[in-house]
Amino acid sequence: MADYKAASLATRPKTLDPAEYFNLSPEYRRAEEKRAALRAQLKRQYLQQLNNPHRKELIEDPALTRWTYARTNNNYFRPTAKTSLIGGLFGVLPLFVLYVVFKSDRDKRDAKIKAGTYERPYKLST
Repeated sequence: MADYKAASLATRPKTLDPAEYFNLSPEYRRAEEKRAALRAQLKRQYLQQLNNPHRKELIEDPALTRWTYARTNNNYFRPTAKTSLIGGLFGVLPLFVLYVVFKSDRDKRDAKIKAGTYERPYKLST
């Protein structure tokens, strides 16, 4: 860290701030050590369960359970006027526009065929 030179146009990252390392209170250090010990204990317990060759039950991974719950129970969507407008613009409007384009092209071609002025671009027989 002694060789680190701060860039002139960028702020120093929080992880490189000397106050983050040297000016910590003893209570904060003890709390960090407790959290690290708890993480190491949970990791060791999970790895023991994972590598047990005689296991018969599933391993409960709390992180995976939280992720699955958050993914399946998406309670963050609220139907509002804005979301309804965006849904209409991106969901219904393109279908309607394509319908109008194809229908008008088909109607023009049918009118030309009835009038006898339609030239087929691809001739099926010579």
